[in-house]
Amino acid sequence: MAPTTATAHRYLTVDGIRVFYREAGPPDAPVLLLPHGYPSSSFQYRALIPLLADRWRLLAPDYPGFGYSDTPDPAAFRYDFDGYAGFLEQFTEALGVRRYALYLHDYGSQIGLRLAIRAPERVAALIIQNGDIYEDQLGPKYKTLKEYWERPTAEGRSRLLEAVTEDGFRAEFVGEVEDRLVERISPDLWRLSWPLLSSPERREVMVGLMEGLRENLEWFPRYQAYLRDHRPPTLIAWGPQDGYMPEGAARAYLRDLPDAELHLLDGGHWLLETHLEEMAGLIRDFLGRVHG
Repeated sequence: MAPTTATAHRYLTVDGIRVFYREAGPPDAPVLLLPHGYPSSSFQYRALIPLLADRWRLLAPDYPGFGYSDTPDPAAFRYDFDGYAGFLEQFTEALGVRRYALYLHDYGSQIGLRLAIRAPERVAALIIQNGDIYEDQLGPKYKTLKEYWERPTAEGRSRLLEAVTEDGFRAEFVGEVEDRLVERISPDLWRLSWPLLSSPERREVMVGLMEGLRENLEWFPRYQAYLRDHRPPTLIAWGPQDGYMPEGAARAYLRDLPDAELHLLDGGHWLLETHLEEMAGLIRDFLGRVHG
């Protein structure tokens, strides 16, 4: 019999969509739900999952249009943050999961918080890692997106499409961190992400999500209200070397969650690559107290 810390790689049909997900841990253990960010997939959690699976049940799906999941026709699936929140809700229901801690990172912060707003009673705790919801703290890398939102042109959209390339993905993973950290970030991240997102259909989905970030700004006050109203136990672990989400974006959470634990690590957006052991230690300690 395989140890409980071994990761299983599975498929599940959710509303007619074949979905890939990673799972580990005892089936009756408290659940940690792991929505992924851009441009990765559940792959971003591959190293963290075994480090927690002795005490928690870890569930990490690939969204439709990402990773190894299907890419349904846009007429059958909403490729926006609300559509993905609905997908996560259906995913957890299909697995019989009624309560969970949420890991909020990158796009997963927007999707996960919309899920939390839908069913706040199901959220046992939050782990927030480089996921921005405060407009006044958006970093300088938002400049190109803001310019496009204010003046959407075909030329501007083509620049967004140019970012959905292997070189663009490499810049997402290693373009901001100090040189000493670059060697800790495996080229697998962009070399494997690119073939999975290189089809014309998936590239259009990626650009559509970038465009949708403008509408998502209107949700920021709703996310903040959810935090103020429900005050879930929260761990904030943040890499300030992040042009989209600098240190101020982390500290801003304390406006609405003054009791949250805040840890600033000397890394960037992908702490599970550069600071895995430290992150796992913080998460184990936190979950052991609030969701163990």
